[in-house]
Amino acid sequence: MDIKIRKASPLEIKTACLVIGVYEKKLSEPLLKELDQKLGGLLRQAKRNGEFIGKTGEQILFQPVGHLPAERVLLIGLGPEVETSLEKIRQAAGSAMQLVTGKKLGQVAFALPLDAEKKNGSAAHIQATAEGVLLASYRYDRFLSEEARGSRKLPKSVTLLIGNAREKHACESALEKAQKLCRAVILARDLVNAPGNIKSPAYLVEQAQVASKESSLKCKILGQKELVKEGFGALLGVAQGSVREPYLIVLEHHGGSKNEPPVALVGKGVTFDSGGISLKPGEKMDEMKMDMAGGAAVIGTMLAAALLELPINLVGIVPTVENMPSGTAYRPGDILTSLSGQTIEVLNTDAEGRLILADALTYAKRYEPKLVIDLATLTGACIIALGHQATAILGNDQKLVQSLLNAGETSGERLWQLPLWDDYDQQIKSDVADVKNTGGRPAGTITAAAFLKKFASDFRWAHLDIAGTAWRDQNLPYIPKGGTGVGVRLLVAFLQDLDAAN
Repeated sequence: MDIKIRKASPLEIKTACLVIGVYEKKLSEPLLKELDQKLGGLLRQAKRNGEFIGKTGEQILFQPVGHLPAERVLLIGLGPEVETSLEKIRQAAGSAMQLVTGKKLGQVAFALPLDAEKKNGSAAHIQATAEGVLLASYRYDRFLSEEARGSRKLPKSVTLLIGNAREKHACESALEKAQKLCRAVILARDLVNAPGNIKSPAYLVEQAQVASKESSLKCKILGQKELVKEGFGALLGVAQGSVREPYLIVLEHHGGSKNEPPVALVGKGVTFDSGGISLKPGEKMDEMKMDMAGGAAVIGTMLAAALLELPINLVGIVPTVENMPSGTAYRPGDILTSLSGQTIEVLNTDAEGRLILADALTYAKRYEPKLVIDLATLTGACIIALGHQATAILGNDQKLVQSLLNAGETSGERLWQLPLWDDYDQQIKSDVADVKNTGGRPAGTITAAAFLKKFASDFRWAHLDIAGTAWRDQNLPYIPKGGTGVGVRLLVAFLQDLDAAN
């Protein structure tokens, strides 16, 4: 799919489908009035009939039948102009791509919105449009037949229209950024969607190594022997029920000065989570192939940082295991000694993600990071609390948390903060070890974070529980069913504005 920038009037461009973004109750704009004249008043009629006034997500498709160079004109509502956002642009572009792809059209041109150059310049809108186009085009079709793959055809040509030729260079740069960023999101989606029979911890290692070869990333792998030697007791405890060996993946991006402390990203990499001896119910257990979405987000973010040449130092750490029941599996009641030396009483083997993260957070300390962010599909309680609309964020540094909240609004991957008061520590207090791995049903997302806090006390730290946002059961404008790749665009937005967190 070829995407290009072009300075042209929307009504003069020849294409199979012209997509125009329209603000609510702004149908009197000069371009729309001209369009209405060429359509013989059909737009005014649609307004009178209440079919289209520009509300968010509204669509109406016209076929000008020779009155315009474009064969079709698709109007998409952007809502009130005062409430416009880059996320609305992404969603509008994604919705349009779904329609264009469904009709198997070969060309599409976008003008989202009409007057972007009057605001903060067109570049940000071009990037948001390109992100919506590219991410809506994604499908995980690796295991489909050639015939099934061929039944879905993306447009060969996508044109992003601008109104000011002086902005073309900036818009082309924005398009390039979008393409690199979406490459990383698609990697994360592919990793999450891969089935469990393919996606072993070793497979995750291979994909991290491929990402490092594609870019300037440095990759280091700790295998079982190294993990035993180092003392990764919590991680190894989870892994011992599977015949598939565990690993610790470490990716490094050196974009800052030599002595600058890095930002550390830590992602849960449980490639399949059966629950272990505390076996999960059979319903929807197939979706537990996505329990490494935090690790996928870290690998994707590291690739994005390298491709975008972000001027910072980053280290990405992904502990990866498979959690299975067997004669060698760890048991409820076991006590594990973590890499930090703290002992952990295991009450539930399905609370395994926090165990491998505990060792990974401890490992991150040796990099003397300026801050640490972990991502994990950690608790079902998070879905109960926030549904699938937001990621939970908790941490020990409010400035860091606020910066991530801001990045969530910018990227459209929204966060919601939950408290992390010391009161919750009582729920994970153990009589026989330093801490227990679950505090029971009450405040499950918070007590999981309280557990992690005990291994993150030496640095500024934020925890993102992506249990509700890493996987979708139904299509959204630019997010197809399955793995969402959540976290990559959020973290890149955060890293690009890192000064705000310092």
